[in-house]
Amino acid sequence: MTSPVTAPDAAPADLELPRPPGAVRRYFGAHPLLVDSLVVAVYLVPALAEGVVEMVRDPSWSVALRVVLATVAGVALFARRRSPRIVFAIALTVLVLSVFVGRNVDFVPTVFALYALAVYRSARSAWIAYAITAVATIGVLSVTEIVVSVHDFAPLSTEAIPSGFAALSFCTVAVLVGTNVGNRRRYLRALIDRARQLARERDQQAEIATAAERSRIAREMHDIVSHSLTVMITLADGSAGLAATAPERSAETMRLVAETGRSALGDMRRLLGVLRPGDEEAAAHAPQPGLGELGELVERFRAAGLPVRITVSGAAPTDVGQQLTVFRVVQEALTNALRHAALATQVSVTIEFGDDRIRIVVEDDATVHTGSLQGSGSGLLGLRERVALYGGTLEAGPRRGGGWRVVADIPTVRPSAAAAAAPAAAAEPEPAPQPEPRSHE
Repeated sequence: MTSPVTAPDAAPADLELPRPPGAVRRYFGAHPLLVDSLVVAVYLVPALAEGVVEMVRDPSWSVALRVVLATVAGVALFARRRSPRIVFAIALTVLVLSVFVGRNVDFVPTVFALYALAVYRSARSAWIAYAITAVATIGVLSVTEIVVSVHDFAPLSTEAIPSGFAALSFCTVAVLVGTNVGNRRRYLRALIDRARQLARERDQQAEIATAAERSRIAREMHDIVSHSLTVMITLADGSAGLAATAPERSAETMRLVAETGRSALGDMRRLLGVLRPGDEEAAAHAPQPGLGELGELVERFRAAGLPVRITVSGAAPTDVGQQLTVFRVVQEALTNALRHAALATQVSVTIEFGDDRIRIVVEDDATVHTGSLQGSGSGLLGLRERVALYGGTLEAGPRRGGGWRVVADIPTVRPSAAAAAAPAAAAEPEPAPQPEPRSHE
């Protein structure tokens, strides 16, 4: 059972392939039934017209049989895409019988059948069929030369050798053209299949990079949640010490504990989709960098030869997670600039802390960027995931006038009053001794 024939230029929806040239070719490629109808009409209309005229002038069984054979061969050409071997067998039969019932060798269906074999099956199948056609043509024409004197046998209107030469010449051209077209179709289909495979691998790599970055975010935010729990434990211990001597201050401290817990719960909800089931790491997590380490980060890149200029405006957020996000965006953008913009004369970092949004712009003026052999692109994918945790967006691409530009836009997260007051409340001297904060893993 043969599979349905698909257009060779069809491409997956997610692949942006160049548009095939030629408006006529694209139109016929999109309407295969119209092409098949034209092929049948080119052969069948003249053959039937000639047969009808001969039937009117001189009716005979040979003319009627020739009309029937032409009709069968013409209708069979509709199936040349799906069943070219069957169509070839019918066409070859018509070719052989036409020598005995007509005055010409009817090789036109065989030409179309050989072309279909070369295009929709393989060049090998077409050449094998051509060899069979050559043997059959030479054999049947040889037989006609032997039996030409038999009574009631209508000889050909032309000699056997010219008729055979004409038939085999047209068949040779059909096989050559069909082989060329078929090889092109098969080559394009292989390219599209390869592109589909590469796109699938690209998506898989993106998913792997996203999962890795989410795991890294979960590990980094672990310290933030741990800090909140530490503050809550400290405030709870202090509230227990004040319960007997200062009930009002004890109640206020417990409200601060509740507010701190709500803030930590918000962080947990943001991370609920990225936390891994089970943590196999046993090593302690190092404190995460923030805005205070930006100066040291820039100095390291300057020492590596990158001409960095940084501009910071506005009041920085107190949210530790957002500070870490800003730090990572600048770090990744400068790392990419160091890798790929070695010819840059200036790399500018602009950080604008607004009341509602944080905008980070890192751009260089390198007219030529080196290849991406040193990086896999996972860094930018990870940054987009990190920025998306806070509802922000990140864009990266060439900038006008040359160079590269990375822009991150992040909504500002303002911490509750309890988060800001908790450290101060925990640090106030109380009649009862307060325990020292501990780091919880």
